[in-house]
Amino acid sequence: MISSPLKTLAWSVMLGTGLVTASMPSRADTSAPAIAPSADGNVLRATLDNGLRVVIVRETLSPMVTTQITYLAGGYHTPDGFPGTAHALEHMMFRDSLGMTGSQLNEMTGKMGADNNAFTTNDATQYYFVAPSNYLDILLHIESTRMEGALLTQKDWDRERGAIEQEVSRDISDPSYLAFQKAERILYAGTGYAEDPLGTRPSFDKTTSTHLQSFYKDWYAPNNALLVIVGDVDPQRTLAKVHELFDKIPKRTLPEPIPVQLQAVHSQTIAATTPQGTGSVQFLYRMPGMMSKDNAAAQVLLDVLNNARSSLSGLAVQGKVLSADAQLQPFSHGGIGAIEVGFPKGGDAKKAQADLEGVIADLLKHGVPADLVEASKRSEIAQAEFNKNSAVSLASAWSQAIAWMGLSSPEEAEEQIRNVTVDDVNRVAREYLKPDQRVTVVLTSDNNGQRPPDSAGFGGSESFAGNDKLDAPLPSWAAEQLSKLELPRWTLAPVQMTLDNGIRLIVQPENISKTITVLGHIDNNAKLQEPTGQEGAARLLATLFDYGSTTLDRDAFHKALDDISATATGGTDFGVAALSDQFDRAVQLLADNELHPALPQQGFAVQQDTLARSLAGEMQSPQYKMMKALMTGLLPSGDPELRRPTPETIHALTLQNVKDYFAKTYRPDLTTIVVVGNVTPEAAKATVERYFGQWKAVGPKPEVISKPVAVNPAGYTAVENPYASQDQVLMGQMLELNMHNPDRYALQLGNDVLGGNGFASRLMTDIRVKHGYAYGAGSGMRFDRSRSIFFVQYGSDPDKVGPVDGLVRQNLIDMQNTPVKEDELTNARQYEIRSIPVGVASIDSIARSLLAWAWHGEPLDQPMIAAKHFMTLTPEQVQAAFKKYLKPQNLSQVVQGPPPAKH
Repeated sequence: MISSPLKTLAWSVMLGTGLVTASMPSRADTSAPAIAPSADGNVLRATLDNGLRVVIVRETLSPMVTTQITYLAGGYHTPDGFPGTAHALEHMMFRDSLGMTGSQLNEMTGKMGADNNAFTTNDATQYYFVAPSNYLDILLHIESTRMEGALLTQKDWDRERGAIEQEVSRDISDPSYLAFQKAERILYAGTGYAEDPLGTRPSFDKTTSTHLQSFYKDWYAPNNALLVIVGDVDPQRTLAKVHELFDKIPKRTLPEPIPVQLQAVHSQTIAATTPQGTGSVQFLYRMPGMMSKDNAAAQVLLDVLNNARSSLSGLAVQGKVLSADAQLQPFSHGGIGAIEVGFPKGGDAKKAQADLEGVIADLLKHGVPADLVEASKRSEIAQAEFNKNSAVSLASAWSQAIAWMGLSSPEEAEEQIRNVTVDDVNRVAREYLKPDQRVTVVLTSDNNGQRPPDSAGFGGSESFAGNDKLDAPLPSWAAEQLSKLELPRWTLAPVQMTLDNGIRLIVQPENISKTITVLGHIDNNAKLQEPTGQEGAARLLATLFDYGSTTLDRDAFHKALDDISATATGGTDFGVAALSDQFDRAVQLLADNELHPALPQQGFAVQQDTLARSLAGEMQSPQYKMMKALMTGLLPSGDPELRRPTPETIHALTLQNVKDYFAKTYRPDLTTIVVVGNVTPEAAKATVERYFGQWKAVGPKPEVISKPVAVNPAGYTAVENPYASQDQVLMGQMLELNMHNPDRYALQLGNDVLGGNGFASRLMTDIRVKHGYAYGAGSGMRFDRSRSIFFVQYGSDPDKVGPVDGLVRQNLIDMQNTPVKEDELTNARQYEIRSIPVGVASIDSIARSLLAWAWHGEPLDQPMIAAKHFMTLTPEQVQAAFKKYLKPQNLSQVVQGPPPAKH
């Protein structure tokens, strides 16, 4: 996949809001300076004789491990005319290698209960796994095999080409992505950063396996790679295994990198339309790279702009724009800063642009507020502590610091932040945010658009039949270890208690970091609780918690959070994350905001108008229409869940309506609070009682659980999206059972076989691997307290919808008519049971899981309960469950995009 510019965070970055990219090699024949073997507490660092740099960090929150291997080769390093070569090679690394087929890789991933993927950026490509720690040896075997032995055959490339072109088709259907591509070419003309690493159809059409093999041999060398391992591992034993598997791989002389030679940039405007419900104005600037001395100051600058108290945020607070945001996508030797505001469909783009220009001009004239600089620095430094709460984010911090930034450790990056001054931030702002050197992107919401060029006829051939079975014998180094299945060690031991006012409090002490995370949920259902004619009251209320409390106005409230480097949210889902020495103050601020929100009339008027204008455009967007069509097809006419707010219902609301909804809905006896982190149950209870204990419920509990519904009839809806080159398809069916029915376990296990286990499932194998019809295809089941849903989703070109649809339905029928193979069920069973530690491998995932299990009425060791069911289920029981609950003839289908070919 591609780390999509300013769209999604493909990687957990160590510092701030920026997306991660990677660096060029700094020498022709070696990588960055070697890391001397050293042990620093739980950290072990070394450089092998072949140049492979290794960092091993012991982190014992959960019995899991993450491996991240980064090759300093990305879009920047691709040959002229072949901008997607690095991306194509990323895909091919999941195909056959010497001693390991792609099918074996997929099966091993599923059997381990692991997650794996990769992403390509301008400067590097990273491959990562998250798996139970007892399978670390298998992960290292996989990566050493791929480093030296990728086969990269023409046959495999012919198969994979269809999938990667489907990915391209998906991304170029997004006008914001296309606009960003154009801006990249302007800001970095004449450099390797000018072309996006995604690639193009014409370049993939002329790419051959020879091109891929050449790129692989040039750049995929141990002396151009960094291996980071973080988790519940023995560092010394792990390093010995790394030596055993990687020492034999020879270093190679790397191509001489081409230095970045920047050209002058002159102000330009890119104007386009978008199917999104709102428009936007973006100012895009060339920024210092991650290896620049100004990188830290640039990051702080973007953080200042994003601060809730900044003049940029003030535009949205005052209602001048719908939204305001600042992001930084750093490259190693450059970067792109994006400062953006949103405006409504039919709104005045010129006024939005003028408002944004006013903010930037004022910043350049008067400088950044010193207190916001200090707040941003404290937040960045605190984030370094929060990174310890997840092996993945901690590994990413190490990868970024060493490979991307050219530093020795995350602590060195933290020190750079500490050294930033107000003068540094102002100097960087005045040097880089020059109006005559920016690219302005104006995206206007419009229902009429056109399909992008070079986007027709991607992928797919029925001549791809081959030995893609998931039951191929595994390599000897994996077979024995994966053959025996045992229940994993359960690491959670939460303490439960009920406060006098009915709050259910759950505390899970963890000492992995000096932080505490608090999450809360008020059981509610706006579709049942909003009075008739007041649809949208809950959504409007949720926007008003940003305005502080009755004792702290908006600025004072956000300053109080800044002072303790905490982040908080209010509403029916609320929470705060803070350093442990600020726990008391953090909960005090959370409770003050949650129980006594300010709900000011002026803020109400601004947010009411903002929401109404946003909805007016949102309701015309293809995505909104698609989801509405799906739910309309699944639920009976008049069902409360089909109630939706409109601009008219939002405008009809009064502040008193919102206050009344708050009073009736926000109740302690429907509230669950989870506390996870460096705190004892006794201390957590005392603090929560101190600030939430006076909260009282009034009147009887409301009904918040929807009534069960019958299976829906078959349906089909086409939602036109003239911008899309690819169809997005959803197929769904209501299931006549709830989450407390034990039949869910047979359905869940069967769904893993069908489409819920990535490349180890039938749909992905059939649709992508064998036929190349789609970049991805999968199925899922969502079980709730009264209603459950089965769904299938995929994206493909219009002429592939018919063939994919046929494969989906045939696979469903096969699940009903024939018991799944024992080895398929074993794979699914192993995936579900062995992935349990991965599901609770971070402080956030622990808190979210405990909270969800609690308010849904499930035991707090729900995965272990499920595992006992999975251990004993038979193929016949899975078949019976699919036969009883799945109704292929009743699927409701929605297709968004170009009209699909008739089938």
